[in-house]
Amino acid sequence: MTNVATKPVRRTAGRRTDGNQPSVWWALAFIAPATIGLVALYLWPFLSTLVKSFQDVPAFGPAGFVGIDNYATLLGDGEVWEAFGNSALYTAIVLLGIPLSVVLAALIEQVGRGRTIYRVLFFLPVVTLPVAIGMVWRFIYNGDFGLLNYVLSWFGIDGQYWVADPRFTIYAFGVVGIWMGLGINLIILGAGLQAIPKAVYEASALDGAGRVRQFFHFTVPLLSPSIFFVTILTVIAALQMFDLIFIMLRSVNNTALADSKTIVYLFYEKAFVQFDQGYGAAIAIVLLIVIMIATALQFRLQKSWVFYG
Repeated sequence: MTNVATKPVRRTAGRRTDGNQPSVWWALAFIAPATIGLVALYLWPFLSTLVKSFQDVPAFGPAGFVGIDNYATLLGDGEVWEAFGNSALYTAIVLLGIPLSVVLAALIEQVGRGRTIYRVLFFLPVVTLPVAIGMVWRFIYNGDFGLLNYVLSWFGIDGQYWVADPRFTIYAFGVVGIWMGLGINLIILGAGLQAIPKAVYEASALDGAGRVRQFFHFTVPLLSPSIFFVTILTVIAALQMFDLIFIMLRSVNNTALADSKTIVYLFYEKAFVQFDQGYGAAIAIVLLIVIMIATALQFRLQKSWVFYG
């Protein structure tokens, strides 16, 4: 009987031996929709905006290259600095909602029954259209027949024109921003609270630690990664605030708009109202840089206060 030597089968990495298409094509097919979406909705608009920031783009006619003139004009524009100041003030006010969210999340976690109902009620503003929120709060803040002034009148306090007086507009928006952010904050912080081992509280209770001491010495440090994540989201969202200004301040007789513009609203006004798209693109790029710097700074500072267990 003759022994027939069989040639060893050579397997090629990433290719099936049955003659079908390489598996790598299936991987590319699955990631293609997400990749196309990222390129079309994020990368291409960013590159287009970056190019326009170095051009003079009129409403009609071809664009012309102007170098860094838009950025030079931006640095000397007092309106831009005022808008950045308003955005920074709004961000600082909204950040005050994070300690409130931590306290509320801890209190809700102590509720035996109905915990989900509370979370749903706080989460409703997150799934509500910003236009609807702006219209409701515009009625609440109305200086003539608003609900807030009506409640203040019960205590003999004179009401104000909260969204028509530049002294109060940013603070009024800050209150709305805190209210809008409570829902998502409570969900994230609630998940972080549930991850804390119950044995920590049991051991501390045996050592005589009360609820307040447990909160500051155990809950807050162990919850710090979730607090850090919420802080990142809050800062980014606050610096991009636009819809409240657009809905609550855009009226014929509202004189507070000129002194209450945020940087995103100023970008909208320059690019889409005054049709100075080159200057508006420069504002957008500078805002992106500011957000990146703020995020990087937060990541650097988190090493000193975030406890990862």
